[in-house]
Amino acid sequence: MSETIVQAATKLERIRFRADRVGTTARDWVQLLKPRVISLVVFTGATGIIVAPGKISFFEAAVAILCICLAAGAAGAINMWYDRDIDAIMQRTITRPIPGGRIPEQEVLSYGIGLSCFSVCLMWIATNALAAGILAFSIFFYAVIYTMWLKRSTPQNIVIGGAAGAFPPMIGWAAVTGDLTVLPVVLFAIVFFWTPPHFWSLSLYACKDYGRAGIPMLPVVKGARHTRWQIFIYTLVLLSISLIPSFMHLCGVVYTVTAVVLGLGFVACAVRVLLEPQDEQGVSLKGDKAARISFRFSLLYLFLLFCGLLADHFVTGWTGL
Repeated sequence: MSETIVQAATKLERIRFRADRVGTTARDWVQLLKPRVISLVVFTGATGIIVAPGKISFFEAAVAILCICLAAGAAGAINMWYDRDIDAIMQRTITRPIPGGRIPEQEVLSYGIGLSCFSVCLMWIATNALAAGILAFSIFFYAVIYTMWLKRSTPQNIVIGGAAGAFPPMIGWAAVTGDLTVLPVVLFAIVFFWTPPHFWSLSLYACKDYGRAGIPMLPVVKGARHTRWQIFIYTLVLLSISLIPSFMHLCGVVYTVTAVVLGLGFVACAVRVLLEPQDEQGVSLKGDKAARISFRFSLLYLFLLFCGLLADHFVTGWTGL
C-alpha cells in the first residue's frame, strides 16, 4: 500500500514537472527581459545614436540598438533570478516565470549571463570598445550593484541605482562617435534624476508589497510623507537639469519648450502627490490616486522629452557638440 502511494506521488510529481515545461512559452522567455521596462531604455539609447554627430550605417545603428535591448533584458533576467525569493511574495511579481514555476532558476541565470556576454561582444565588434565597455558596466551596475547590493540594503537604492537605466544615451552616443562630450552626460543626468520620483510614485501605492518583501524602499523606511517631499524636490531638480542643454546652447527652441512644459507638468503632479489628503503618517486617504497619476505621467515625460530632443535635432539641425 505504501509503495503504491509513493509511486502515485512520484508519478504526480513527474506530471507536474512536464506540465511546467510544456507551459513554458516564448512569452515567458521574453517576460524575463522585462520588455515594458526596457522599452524606454532602448528608446533613450536610440536617441543617443540619432543625435550624435558623426556617421554610422543603418546596419551598425540597428545592431547597436539591438545590443542595448539585449543587454537591458539580460540584466533584467539576472535581476529576476536573484529576486526570485521576494518575487514570490510580492503581489505584482508573483506571476513572473520563476515564482510561477514555468522556468527553472538556473536556466534563467544562464540565459541572463549568455545574453550579457553576447550583447557586449556584438557591440564591440559592430561599433567600438568604449560603447561595449559602458554597456558591460551598465549590466554589472544593474545586476550586481543595484540588485544584489543596494536594493535590499538602503532606502537610497533607487537614487544610486538609477544610474543603471541612465547609461543608454551615453552608449548610443559612444557607438557613433567613440567618445563622450557634455550632451550625453547631461542626458545621463536627466534619466538619473528622473528615476527617483518615477519609482517613488510607484512605491507609494505599492508600499505594503515592498514591506512584506522586506525591501527598504523610501516610504517603507522613512514614511509616506517624507517620500512625497522627496518626489517634489527631485522633480524641481530634474526640471533644472533638463534645461542645461538649453543654457549651454546644445539644443534649440523645440527642445527647450518641450522641457519646460513637461517639467512643469511633472512638478504639478508632484504637488498633487504632496497635497493629496493624508492621515498623520502621510498615507493617502484617496488610494494614492495622485501617486498613480504621477507614475504614469513620469513614463510619458521621459518619452516625450527625448521625442522633443529628436524633433529639435531634425528641425534645427544642431549637432549636439
